[in-house]
Amino acid sequence: MTYQPYPTGGGSSSNIVQRGPQPTSVRTAVILMYVGAGLSVLSLIGTLALSGRIKKAVGTALRKARTSKPLTLADIHAAENIYLVFVVVVLVIAIALWVWMAWANGRGRGWARIVATVFFGLNTILLVFSGARTSATLVFTGLEWLVGLAALIFLWRRDTTQYIAQSQ
Repeated sequence: MTYQPYPTGGGSSSNIVQRGPQPTSVRTAVILMYVGAGLSVLSLIGTLALSGRIKKAVGTALRKARTSKPLTLADIHAAENIYLVFVVVVLVIAIALWVWMAWANGRGRGWARIVATVFFGLNTILLVFSGARTSATLVFTGLEWLVGLAALIFLWRRDTTQYIAQSQ
């Protein structure tokens, strides 16, 4: 039994545009995005390690809050747990977004540069309005913001733009 070769569509292989090597600016941006993911992992570890203190701070804030109806101990305990779970979920999502943006931008996807810029804008808004209460939170949030800014600077350089244009 003989097999026929798979049809190629009749076009020549000269229509394929070869993408140039990944420029240093893209590699640097990708590395910075992985650093941002690493900082988010450290924030997650710190959150889990300090979960007792975080719960206590939430409980104290709720006890001091003036509400029309006093909160029961069960209400306060539930709110502490909900807050902690919310923070952990947000950090896991942040880690996933850092890694996704590093992957997509490393492959020269034009949409990924725009999405990364939007995420940076949202991160800036969160930084301004988060009201970070502890110095550790402020340091990690500020470091992540600076890493994101540096990554964006490299993503919007001319050689990155040319690399993305070749990838389209």
